[in-house]
Amino acid sequence: MPPVTRALIISTALIFLLQMSGGMAYLAPFALWPNLGIVLTAPWQLVTYSFLHGGVGHIFFNMFAVYMFGSELERVFGARRYAMLWFAGVISGALTQVAVGVLLGAQAPVIGASAGVFGLLLTYGVLFPKRRVVLLIPPIPMPAALFVALYGALELFLGVTGLQTGVAHFAHLGGMLGAGLMLRHFWALRHRR
Repeated sequence: MPPVTRALIISTALIFLLQMSGGMAYLAPFALWPNLGIVLTAPWQLVTYSFLHGGVGHIFFNMFAVYMFGSELERVFGARRYAMLWFAGVISGALTQVAVGVLLGAQAPVIGASAGVFGLLLTYGVLFPKRRVVLLIPPIPMPAALFVALYGALELFLGVTGLQTGVAHFAHLGGMLGAGLMLRHFWALRHRR
């Protein structure tokens, strides 16, 4: 497993074990609170929220996706650019969720690596659009580009309608946006040479 992917998985797992041992009271200041002042008073939350998770299923599926998609993407981009891509998704997802939270008056904290994961998904779909991915439930194979497009559309629908509460849908979409912008930056740099 490439080094950044491995570091993300190990550090997230260790923090999750700390959470499970009763350390959440100490970790609560590291969740993302939907407040514009957060960017100025606690800017670390724009990153640290991504290392906290709400349960075994939450961390398992996020880290499984990091392993499945991140490993290959890190091999393509190298450690430095892959880390830039990951944190672009995480930070852009946080900023998007804060903006939407302020507009809608949301008060609940946001935790989880899903914004980064959605950034990886978008990148994978762009780089390998015809590769087959198989959904876990139900097990339906489809091209990566179609999977990413459908998943993004579903997130937008659920976020706008509010049909699935307790999920930071706009953080997911913001993660895709951040990764997309970082990809564009990478391509611009390559074409300038």
